[in-house]
Amino acid sequence: MEWLGCVPYTEALELQAKRVEARRSGACGDALLLLEHPPVVTLGRSARPEHLLRSRQELSARGVEVHEVARGGDVTWHGPGQLVGYLILDLAARGQPDVHAHLRRIEAILVDALRALGVPAGRRPPMTGVFVEPSQPPRKIASIGVGLRGWVTWHGFALNVACAPGAFADIVPCGLHGVAMTSVAEERGGRGDASALLAEARDGVADSARRQLAGPGAIG
Repeated sequence: MEWLGCVPYTEALELQAKRVEARRSGACGDALLLLEHPPVVTLGRSARPEHLLRSRQELSARGVEVHEVARGGDVTWHGPGQLVGYLILDLAARGQPDVHAHLRRIEAILVDALRALGVPAGRRPPMTGVFVEPSQPPRKIASIGVGLRGWVTWHGFALNVACAPGAFADIVPCGLHGVAMTSVAEERGGRGDASALLAEARDGVADSARRQLAGPGAIG
């Protein structure tokens, strides 16, 4: 597990690509990269143009980058107060070359970490991601989108820890209408320092990942 701090999105993409190729060649083991991004909107393979509610020019003028990326899913936002995790895993070496099982494992990691943070959460099939439970309408607290090169994964998850109000106002998050985006800070009543809360969430996710990903290629 590696904490990288705040990393521009294009730099993180380049780092992931290098780590994926190293994993495929056997030069390194599985890894979980944890980080934050400056404000950025990413469009996955299933993204629909109407789910971007502002023009790219307007977003650029406000310092928000827009990138089309090779991951599953629709449109999402990354930025300060959000914990992003990129999982570089060789699913075949783990004996489970199954992308759906990989998605369910990521959800389990986050549900377990959120429980430790005092936020009850779970899945909402057929949607991918993690939602506060109970909640109606659904309140989504973590988004997931992955890619594969061979059976080595990249991309991963985004856990909303202490995002600014209105962080998702420029998009229809994940293309889901009728779903509200929430955060750990919001679910805990807005109490506490944002930096301390992010560190707490980072440690909780890392601990959960170590448990959930034990076995061949276990992350450090």
